[in-house]
Amino acid sequence: MTNDVTLFNRDPKYIPRVAAVHDMCGYGKCSLTAAIPILSAAGCDVCPVPTALFSAHTMYKDFTFHDTTDILPGYLDAWRKEDVELDAVYSGFLGSADQVSIIQRLYTEYPQSLRLVDPVMGDAGKMYPTYTKELCDAMGRLANGADILMPNLTEASILTGRDYPGQNIGDREVTSWVQALLDLGAKNVVLKGIDRNDGSIRNYVASARLGDASHMVELEHEKLPFMIHGTGDAFASSLCGAIMAGKNLAESARIAGEFVRSAMISTRNQPHYQERGVSFELNLAELTSLVQ
Repeated sequence: MTNDVTLFNRDPKYIPRVAAVHDMCGYGKCSLTAAIPILSAAGCDVCPVPTALFSAHTMYKDFTFHDTTDILPGYLDAWRKEDVELDAVYSGFLGSADQVSIIQRLYTEYPQSLRLVDPVMGDAGKMYPTYTKELCDAMGRLANGADILMPNLTEASILTGRDYPGQNIGDREVTSWVQALLDLGAKNVVLKGIDRNDGSIRNYVASARLGDASHMVELEHEKLPFMIHGTGDAFASSLCGAIMAGKNLAESARIAGEFVRSAMISTRNQPHYQERGVSFELNLAELTSLVQ
């Protein structure tokens, strides 16, 4: 792989500390219920910052939603009083537009921390039901300066203001999309989930350090004949875990893709798997092995 950008040089005896700024779902595997165990399996100390509380994720017909914005300033004030140290800030689903300033506060107070941004806003051309245009516009402010920006095509279209093209796009179009994301100010981009309808899923990795998007790396994984909720969160969390383990960017994206594929195979044996989400528990030891 030519894209050998390494973002974190880890001492083998050191456990990196990651603030995971995501929502918490009581039922359904996504966000913090994915980030905490996956990052832990990759050798990270995970410090959750809950952006919202859901009874279940939004693919279910009935769910409760509680925005935690009001409690977060005091939450972070307490961290500062205790001299909490962070090596990375990994953000995902947000409960309100005001929470972007919470993440930016973390960037200011922990300037040496990596900025890992999964701009969770939607999928398959549609925004998630709790999102608004104001929140999507605010999310875009996190792209500028992100050490890694990890959108799917729906999120890339929202961030760049382009029309959603569907999942099946060719190499030239991919290059254009990745360049547009780099132009937002992201230092590195992982564009995930391109489906060419040829039996494979592709992810693309590009770095501003290497010039333009023409230097991107294509990573191909076998496409399974079913879809599962929560794979994007599992992918982003395992990619972040690999980065914090000292793997380079392209290798981290490859590890994440293989981990998600293995977890999806395990998930198909579980009841109601398509609604509940990806069950990765039996594959956590595999991830630990991959990042060592």
